Amino acid sequence: MSKIGWKENRSIYTFLRPEERINNKTRWKENVVAYTFLGPALLLLSMFFVIPSIMSVYYSFTDYYLLTPNMRKFVGLNNFINLFQDPIFLKSLVNTLEFVVCVIPLQVGAALGLALLLNKQRKANTFFKVAYFSPVVMSLVVISVLWLYLLNPNEGIINNVLTYFGISAQPFLTSPKQAIFTIVVVSAWQGAGFQMLIFLAGLQNIPGDVYEAAQLDGINKWQRFIYITLPLLKPTSIFIFITTLIGAFKLLVQPMVMTQGGPVNSTMTVVYYIYQTGFTDRMVGYASSIALLFGTIIGLVTITQRKLVKEDED
Repeated sequence: MSKIGWKENRSIYTFLRPEERINNKTRWKENVVAYTFLGPALLLLSMFFVIPSIMSVYYSFTDYYLLTPNMRKFVGLNNFINLFQDPIFLKSLVNTLEFVVCVIPLQVGAALGLALLLNKQRKANTFFKVAYFSPVVMSLVVISVLWLYLLNPNEGIINNVLTYFGISAQPFLTSPKQAIFTIVVVSAWQGAGFQMLIFLAGLQNIPGDVYEAAQLDGINKWQRFIYITLPLLKPTSIFIFITTLIGAFKLLVQPMVMTQGGPVNSTMTVVYYIYQTGFTDRMVGYASSIALLFGTIIGLVTITQRKLVKEDED
């Protein structure tokens, strides 16, 4: 390299180096600020999610009993083998799947119907939006207790109305055949308002010109709904379906407050069984194995669902 070229490169190097120092210093300060804001959230996430999840996986392979924590032993796969021989767990798994299958079409269908009604310009729309959404912001415990009074077999308002019209009083929550479906109706009524607002936002984003063109072509309302509204609502519907599915699998409060898992374990769900096994019976190891197995099932369902949705979009 010539002397002149070396001096030129040196001058360029000395000219750029302060900027690099400034950029590195600025980047370092930005990283410090970012991690300062993220720090509390990451700490809480680690304390209440990451560390408990790791401990739960470990405890699922032990016979950990809450009152004798120092006497726990590694039992391998014994907890998982016992799970498939546990009639209450198998019943709770069936009840959970039955609840999911029933509540999703009922809740999503009710939300879509309410959104279609509120999508039209009416004076009382604001009042009905608040009325339909109000159960969502209410405590699930309060709602469950309220429905306990409404569904009382002897003095409940609903049975009084049924008997007034000549229909015999129904056992509802006291019947092994009706209890889970009663909780399905209560849960769908409570959660439909949230999905209604999301559907309503999706409906309002559909251009009005599309409907006007379809109307000029002689397409009736039902055909517009099938061939225009539903296809354009597909992204919104997928989001609502996924969130409703996840929420349905986590069913806990309603059976805990309204039926305590009865009658005859007809409303015992997997999450409630985990709670009962871990905190009431204090069998932490066994409860952890249930949680691990159930989490794996939900993960497989979610992965399968994402693949099916992706293939459908392609």
